[in-house]
Amino acid sequence: MMIERRYYGEFGGAYIPEILVSTFEQLAAAFREAKNDPHFWTEYVNLLSTYSCRPTPVTWAENLTRHWGGPRIYIKREDLNHTGAHKLNNVMGQGLLVKRMGKSRVIAETGAGQHGVATATMAAKFGFSCTIYMGEVDVARQRPNVFWMERLGARVIPVRDGTRILKDAINEAFRDWATRMDDTHYVLGTACGAHPFPEMVSYFQSIIGQEARRQIVDRAGRLPTRVYACVGGGSNALGIFSGFWDDPVELVGVEAGGRGLATGRHASRLASQDGTPGVAQGYKTYFLQDSEGQMKETHSVAAGLDYVGVSPILAALRQEGRVRFEAATDQEVLEAFSLTLAKEGLIPALESSHAFAQAFKEASDLGKDDIILINQSGRGDKDIFTIADAFSDPEWNKFIQRKAEENHA
Repeated sequence: MMIERRYYGEFGGAYIPEILVSTFEQLAAAFREAKNDPHFWTEYVNLLSTYSCRPTPVTWAENLTRHWGGPRIYIKREDLNHTGAHKLNNVMGQGLLVKRMGKSRVIAETGAGQHGVATATMAAKFGFSCTIYMGEVDVARQRPNVFWMERLGARVIPVRDGTRILKDAINEAFRDWATRMDDTHYVLGTACGAHPFPEMVSYFQSIIGQEARRQIVDRAGRLPTRVYACVGGGSNALGIFSGFWDDPVELVGVEAGGRGLATGRHASRLASQDGTPGVAQGYKTYFLQDSEGQMKETHSVAAGLDYVGVSPILAALRQEGRVRFEAATDQEVLEAFSLTLAKEGLIPALESSHAFAQAFKEASDLGKDDIILINQSGRGDKDIFTIADAFSDPEWNKFIQRKAEENHA
């Protein structure tokens, strides 16, 4: 029997080698069975509510609201999840599926390291052996997360092929999976890849949107005007957006603008003109690729957004016009990070800071009766060395000092 292909418009599918077909069929069947089991979602929510910090709160950013003088700003606090990001939602759900399938080993890719830490944590909790593939560049810039993965008992393998970032880690993880399908499950970290991963990861991350919708109505008295989320692969964005699909709420996904879209040194697939439809790593979506289909190098100050592809679900939503996509540059992101830290005492991950940057750029477009909801998908502890390097630059320090003086004027 041929594996089921799940498409979102023209995007998605399961373009996989024959050797992996039976494994994907097994996974798709296990996922369908779990979704149809009325006790599975309850087990999943109970696990997160006792092991992590669910429901994570929505925080009113009173000082940022006053600073911008326009819309009320609220923040969904996925940074308060155990391991520091939304990633745990997905891996704990997949961990329950691994138990159902009777497998004993998990592998994963990671860029920023948050998914790697979450997977290593899940493996420790459930008693699985664990191997994490991480691009050599990301190993260097995310050293704290590498330390914790190893302390949790995972084997971290630096990937030295290609551009030595996230896409290369994904390739290595698939090579591993093809050699140990009987006992191994690949815990893909975002809503990309071949079916059923986009649907499955979105399903587990939908807990963010379900909570956020209830919380914002309870706290603010009504639905938000706009919801902002950063977009790498797309899991945190789809998670929070899912709570508002049927509502008159504008959804804004923010990609990595890097050094600027005109420079080509970015990771924007949907907000730029550089992304084109193609097939790679098992699925069809928008990729940053040349005319011959070879993947281009990407750049972002945030390792978790430094990826050539994007969720096929988001690609379809862009075509439908349901989600608007923008890009924030590295400088805009560092400015937004610094302002959020100074005004609210919050430390957003550099990935999440993209959502803050775009929300701040657009705050003046809205009035005092409007409401903004920003998904803080993770916390910035992991970025300490990247941020320290940026702040050690004399010109950047002068800029920050000038901004601080303006903010306190």
